[in-house]
Amino acid sequence: MEESSDLYSVYEANSHPSWGEHEQRHQDDLDKVECLRRKIKYYFMNPCEKYHARGRIPWKLMLQIIKIAIITIQLVSFGLSNQMVVTFKEENLMTFKHLFLKDYVDGGMDTYALYRQADVYDHINYIIEQYGHLRNITVGNHAYEKNGITYTPMSLCQEYYRNGTIYPGNETLEIDAQVETDCLEIDPMYTQSWQDIDNFELHFKRLVKVIMFTLKAINLQTVRHREQPDCYDFTITFNNEVHSGRIKVDLENDVEINECRDWKVTGASPKNIHLTLLFDCLIIITCIISLALCTRSVLTGIQLQFEYTLYCRDHTSKEVPWSDKLEFVSGWYILIIVSDTLTIIGSVLKIEIQTKALTSYDVCSIFLGTGTMFVWIGVIRYMGYFKKYNILILTLRAAFPNVIRFICCAGIIYLSYCFCGWIVLGPYHEKFRTLNTVSECLFSLINGDDMFPTFKNMEKKSRLVWIFSRIYLYTFVSLFIYMILSLFITLITNTYDTIKQQQQSGTPTSELQRFISMCQDLPNSGVYRLQESRCKWSECCVA
Repeated sequence: MEESSDLYSVYEANSHPSWGEHEQRHQDDLDKVECLRRKIKYYFMNPCEKYHARGRIPWKLMLQIIKIAIITIQLVSFGLSNQMVVTFKEENLMTFKHLFLKDYVDGGMDTYALYRQADVYDHINYIIEQYGHLRNITVGNHAYEKNGITYTPMSLCQEYYRNGTIYPGNETLEIDAQVETDCLEIDPMYTQSWQDIDNFELHFKRLVKVIMFTLKAINLQTVRHREQPDCYDFTITFNNEVHSGRIKVDLENDVEINECRDWKVTGASPKNIHLTLLFDCLIIITCIISLALCTRSVLTGIQLQFEYTLYCRDHTSKEVPWSDKLEFVSGWYILIIVSDTLTIIGSVLKIEIQTKALTSYDVCSIFLGTGTMFVWIGVIRYMGYFKKYNILILTLRAAFPNVIRFICCAGIIYLSYCFCGWIVLGPYHEKFRTLNTVSECLFSLINGDDMFPTFKNMEKKSRLVWIFSRIYLYTFVSLFIYMILSLFITLITNTYDTIKQQQQSGTPTSELQRFISMCQDLPNSGVYRLQESRCKWSECCVA
């Protein structure tokens, strides 16, 4: 009897589950699937719907609104400060042109050139004389560079090709491509040294570049705005690199911004600087919090993607398409993460600039400008929660893959015209001299700008090239304006009509949307609050 009882126990253990157990297991699977469906639907809700669903305050939305306001204020403040720097540099450059370029007239740099050797020497003598009397003639805060108690002498340098012998008459030349530099130092405080220029001979046939000197200046306009003054180093160079008998005189300034060694400003409180630094720190903290929240949302979406993929694999034996997988990775969150990263870097650089530890205005401008642009573009995400505005976002997202393919094909044709126009029309048309100007010219033609001057300014030195230019320009305009642009507009229009029809019909267009649409629970039904306490994220995986 005991042996038969043991056999019966083994039989009971290995027998199939009862109908009640099977029904209970089936009900558990349905509950898990329904739980997953609610989780995904909750993930794609807007902040208002999430508030009605679980009563959670939309901190992320409020943070983004605050961030837009403070980042915009920061950008405007930095832009005004940067504008003072740019104005100071441009006006100093204009001042130097009037001080050191003989007989200079505003707007005359394109035709300002020398053609005789005597004029070149006379011009150099004029520069040295003006440089020596700078303290008495300038009305600005300009001074010579000083090293300790002595002034740094001005360096009059010429760069020329080494060992060159040129005979244009019989078309022979022998030249060493190595460039040598010959300099003459002139003390601005010692007038006798100015006469040394008489013994300084220029090698005109091999000449590349002439004259260099450095001046100091202080930007005092920042004091009115309660900012620390900047000290500037202006390195001025006059270039001559074209050996055509026409020495074009140009003046450029390479500005180096430094912190003044010893400065004292009375009548202005440093509180403004400290408040600005605190404000920048507040922006950095805000962006770090926003970055953390958006990163958490991205990770949550990836986790839901894995759960949904596992469900489809086990219950439907289907692979989830990439279009559905990418739905879980919100591009808006990625945009905000990139924006926050750029803004943090830009704010750190701005703090360095405010404390005069760094002078990279351009680098800081790129980070802050790009970060602010992405922040404002992110506002479109919240406008998309309204149906009338959402159609624009859906159209852009749906048309984006086709637009990229279309641009790749059109870009190949565009580049072919760029290369052809540069090599054929470059010698006869100013707008086709470089690849950059060719691209700008053709892009302007696509938009209908400057079309008649492009045709008119073509030189007629070569009849063959002139006829080719007409064929080239007419075919380009006809191809891009009447065909390619029309096709591009049609592509966007068709996508818009498709999205509009889908919104009117209300039918789901993807497997993921069909899966979510089976959940009929409204945000204010209270089901999501019960699910939050009953169905935890870590316990709701589909087996």
